[in-house]
Amino acid sequence: MKRHFEDLQLGSIELFCLAAEAGSFTAAAQLAGVTPAAVSRSILRLEQRLGARLFARTTRSIRLTEAGSNFFVQCNQALTQLVEAQQEVMGAQTSASGRLRISLPTTYGHHRILPLLPKFRALYPDVTVDIHLGNRNIDFVAEGYDLAIRVRAQPDSTMIARLLEDAKLVVVASPEYLRKAGTPQTLEDLVDHECIQFELPSSGRRISWLFQENGSDREIISDGGYSCSDDVLGGVTLAKHGAGVFQTYKFIVEQELADGRLVEVLQPYKGRSRPYTLLYPHGRYVPQHVRAFVDFLLQYRDQWAAL
Repeated sequence: MKRHFEDLQLGSIELFCLAAEAGSFTAAAQLAGVTPAAVSRSILRLEQRLGARLFARTTRSIRLTEAGSNFFVQCNQALTQLVEAQQEVMGAQTSASGRLRISLPTTYGHHRILPLLPKFRALYPDVTVDIHLGNRNIDFVAEGYDLAIRVRAQPDSTMIARLLEDAKLVVVASPEYLRKAGTPQTLEDLVDHECIQFELPSSGRRISWLFQENGSDREIISDGGYSCSDDVLGGVTLAKHGAGVFQTYKFIVEQELADGRLVEVLQPYKGRSRPYTLLYPHGRYVPQHVRAFVDFLLQYRDQWAAL
């Protein structure tokens, strides 16, 4: 096999990845123990060799170009693999290590994933976990995330998608509301009830309610005087305090149903769900700490499906 890289070029690639992760030449220089000018010269040599601009530069900031983003994904994976290969040969890689950056929806994060993280770190104490809780779609490359969990994830050839759970839907209301307004017995009864709405933050569109009736799927556009966006827990809180009926995920309200603060209604029409999917970038190499977390979560799928 002939040589494709010089030692100087490999060093430039490493400095490029440091600058991409840190967001500045100065920060990369501090991490590498060199001067910012040395980082700048090194990356300029790399750009000249590649014939492409990797960073768009201003006097105050740098950002990856499209070519730079693509190059960073591949180089970061390759450097991670080289480091782990070296550690394995040296006998140092006894368990997964490194920083894991994950993006989670607020409700799924609080009710499913966050309670498990202490167990994960007990197994892998050398892995540190950075958590983003929010419902917006993140940019894996630009924001440096390893994994994300999303509901209704769209097909994407650049991502590996692993189904975690088809989360069951239920319609709930407080005993106080049902005493006052009565209990809906059929789907048609919903027109006479205060149906708490949830709006998709990306589009402002109200989510339709999903049911099964006589073996067929039904989708209903309900109506009501309350509307929440971004955080489903807002609708749950309104329902607990007598504002109306609300369709939500069963895993969110299990405790409230158990202790009677909420009552499930329209049970003959239940059976629908929405999928939660684990996503991570497609590539020939997945770092060991990322693989460890994927395997850790997947072992809970059967448990969640049984609930």
